Order: sequence, then C-alpha cells, then structure tokens
Amino acid sequence: MLISGPALMLGDDVSTDIIYPGRYLTIADRAEQAMHALEGMGPDWPALLRAYPVLAAGWNLGCGSSREQAATALIGAGVKLVIARSFSRLFLRNCINNGLPVIECPAIVDRLATGTAIAADIGGGAATIGADTIRFAPLPASLLAIIAQGGLLAQLRAGGRP
Repeated sequence: MLISGPALMLGDDVSTDIIYPGRYLTIADRAEQAMHALEGMGPDWPALLRAYPVLAAGWNLGCGSSREQAATALIGAGVKLVIARSFSRLFLRNCINNGLPVIECPAIVDRLATGTAIAADIGGGAATIGADTIRFAPLPASLLAIIAQGGLLAQLRAGGRP
C-alpha cells in the first residue's frame, strides 16, 4: 500500500487531548470531528491539518487518554498516514483499528519538516523522501489486513478474523 503526500510536522509528547480536545467527545461524525482535530495546538491548526495527508511527530505521539476520537478526527481531516519516532501503544492501536496506517521510525522523522513530500510503502517497509529511500519495519500482515479493510470493525463485518 503506497501512501504519499506532504507532511505536517509536530513535536514530541503530543497528547490525545491536543489531537482531539475532550470537550468534543460527544461528536460522532468524523467530518465534524475533523473541525477540531489539532485544535489543542491553536485555532488555526484544524484548517492547516486538512492540507496535509501525512502527519509526522516526534516521540510519544498520542500519549494521555485512550480516546479513539484522536484517530477518527485525523481520518476525518483527510490524514492518510501517521509517522512518529514513537507512539503511545493505545493511540497506535486506535489508528490501526480505525484503518489509519502508522509508521514508527525515527530515521524518517529526522528527514521530515512541514511540507516535505514523502511516499511510503507500508507493506514493503520503504519510504522515499527526495532521492533517498529509508527502510522501516513494516506492520505485520494481520495489521495490514485490518488497515486494508478500513479498520477492525469493517474487517469483522466482512467476515474476516482479527
């Protein structure tokens, strides 16, 4: 699965509260959630996010609460791939369970800045930035299957196994 586009770069320790503030937890519609994605960074960030199909961050992305809306709001905003030096395990799994691909790779993040174009083959474990190719550990086939189906619930509804 090849995903490409420019990246929006965040820093370290970006919590789920920053990704999706708790006061909006009653909103179920992903498009409406998207209007508040990254609002914790400032009022201009939700609109800024919509211009970037790749979200990149430093260490410990998604720390804090286990709110699933942090992942679904990113999907609603058009994010197709999340890359970080490291993830909170709950946030990483919430992304996968909702069909949002993730890559954990410090070497990729080292090469990214806001606006940097990247093409990543999440199944093949290779990302291209400019003329350089950076290898990373691809997700296991079972997790790639969940993403390909559009998330865990979609996979189960289609008769697949988790």
